[in-house]
Amino acid sequence: MSGYISEIFGYRAEDTSDIALQNVSKQVCPFLSSYCTKALGDKANRTLSGVCSVRQVTPGSPDVICCPNRIYAENYKMLSTVAQKAFGAEYKLYAGRLAVSKAKEENGAVAVFGHGWGGELPLPKRQGKGSYYVDWILARLDETGELMEFTAIEVQTIDTTGSYQNARRALIERHEIEKDTVGLNWENVSKRIIPQIIYKGQVLQREELCRSGLYFVCPKPVYDRVLEGLGGKEKLPQFPTQPAAIHFVAYDFLPDIPVMDGTIRPLGIIEEYCTTVYKVQEAFSAVDLPDQNVYRDAIRRSLYD
Repeated sequence: MSGYISEIFGYRAEDTSDIALQNVSKQVCPFLSSYCTKALGDKANRTLSGVCSVRQVTPGSPDVICCPNRIYAENYKMLSTVAQKAFGAEYKLYAGRLAVSKAKEENGAVAVFGHGWGGELPLPKRQGKGSYYVDWILARLDETGELMEFTAIEVQTIDTTGSYQNARRALIERHEIEKDTVGLNWENVSKRIIPQIIYKGQVLQREELCRSGLYFVCPKPVYDRVLEGLGGKEKLPQFPTQPAAIHFVAYDFLPDIPVMDGTIRPLGIIEEYCTTVYKVQEAFSAVDLPDQNVYRDAIRRSLYD
């Protein structure tokens, strides 16, 4: 496999504006307003990656987001978007316990837990295999600050294979876009992601205050590959929002929007599909068998044809 870096430190690889070059020089992630959190190399030779998205060399290949922090553009707009869908109204979002006092002042609010917002929830550790920790919890509080309901969000981009270090060096040192050996780890999507969705969905559907299930937010190419791995939409009946719901949400670059140098490509919901954890489990467990006696027929062809 081989490919190119599409975005680095938040901006398009082609962008040579002052702000884009400053971000590269300072190694700042504009989505976190701090240093990039993705490191390359060992402790002795540690460098910050800065790579937000990549694309393969095949003509027409899309830019694929490979860093989860890229999903949090525009001051975590994705969280507000999901909150409105889950709770049916617009509320301001606050980190953890701060939401209690704000809900009393503002006739309701959403408490956010995850990734520096409100700290980690004190969930008991699970014995054995499997984790039920999700990336985000959004909890709706009423005008008295009382917890009314919550929803969960799992964010997934894609891991890369190969290397983009030479391409990164060319961008940083010479502002040139070069091909490298970077690829996309699609195999990991089926092996790891789908079982996690099923397990976490089963946990959440037993929660009395989780009325909207799990939102699985990912770039459009990952969304397409996950649904394809489950046999497509024809194998996954659509259902309304419910505690056992799995909302597949394609959150990606908005199409047909011109982007000027010095600006960041906007993201939004491209497509979404709601089914249930039971249907996801059925589709994942289904085995697509070949015709009966394929071995016998192949042996006969080899022996006698």
